[in-house]
Order: sequence, then structure tokens, then C-alpha cells
Amino acid sequence: MGDYSKALEYYEKALKIFEKALPPNHPSLATSYSNIGQVYKNMGDYSKALEYYEKALKIREKALPPSHPDLASSFSCIGGVYSNMGDYSKALEYYEKALKIREKALPPNHPSLATSYGNIGQVYSNMGDYSKALEYYEKALKIFEKALPPNHPSLATSYSNIGQVYKNMGDYSKALEYYEKGLKIFEKAL
Repeated sequence: MGDYSKALEYYEKALKIFEKALPPNHPSLATSYSNIGQVYKNMGDYSKALEYYEKALKIREKALPPSHPDLASSFSCIGGVYSNMGDYSKALEYYEKALKIREKALPPNHPSLATSYGNIGQVYSNMGDYSKALEYYEKALKIFEKALPPNHPSLATSYSNIGQVYKNMGDYSKALEYYEKGLKIFEKAL
């Protein structure tokens, strides 16, 4: 696990094949660029990650309808890089674009919608806007509670995120309540 140079090597080989075999705006090319972007993001090379994610986005904007879930994924990936870089206003801009698409394209209790709410909640938490963070984290939690089995790790993460916000706000009893809910799930799931 974590052999990024090997991953890059294989993703770049796949990209070369796709570039020869497919038209320039084919969605599979976008997927290839996005995969390479993900590896660079995991390596902490954010400028390279953005470069590849933006190539994927350009193709998807040309090749796909404006409410396609893959477009939302591109916006979300770019938002994640900006969030990791600490550029929270840019992160919010891209996460909100992803959310708008997902709200249109997906049913109201779809886990990807919850992921969008969670991403936005994380940015607000990092910015110290805890009431906004709670608002988005709670939206994510509601969806996860309906859409996922009761011992799903994403549910545990949601409880832990809310616990973290309460801890940051100084409400330690509420924080403990949510941390314990998350811990119970993690203990069963892992």
C-alpha cells in the first residue's frame, strides 16, 4: 500500500494508451487524468494534483451534461486539494459546485450528497465557523443514518466529526456523546 511511484507508472501507461486510442474529449481520458491527480494529491504534490484534476474537469465539462455526477466528482476533487492547501474559500467554491450538481442529479438520501455536505462541513470547521460546520455535518449524518447500515464506518466518521466540532466549541459533554457513538460503530466495524 502507498506505492505511489508504481501507481503513477501504471496510470501514466494507461493514459498514453487512452491518448492514442480515444478522441481528445473522451470521458475515459478524464478518468485517467483524475486517477493521476489523486495519486499526486495523496503524495502531497498539490500543484500537480490540480493540474491533472483540472484537465479531467475540462474534458468532463465538454463531454458530459452539466448535471452529470462525474462533473461533481471533478469539482469535489479540486475542492479537496484546495482544502488540503488551506485555501478554504477556493475549497468552498468547488465543493459548493459539486453539491449543486449532486442535489440536482441524485436522490435526496444518496451517500454522495452526504459526502458533499461533510466536505463543506469540514471546511467550515477548519475555518472555525462551528455553527456552519454543524449545520453541514448534521445534514450529512441524517443522510448516512437513512442510507447506510447502522455499523457503517462513514456513520462513525460523521459522529466523530460532529464530536470534534462540539469539542472545539467547548461543549465537552456533547462532544463525548458523539465520540462515543462513533467509537461504538468503529469497534463493531473494524
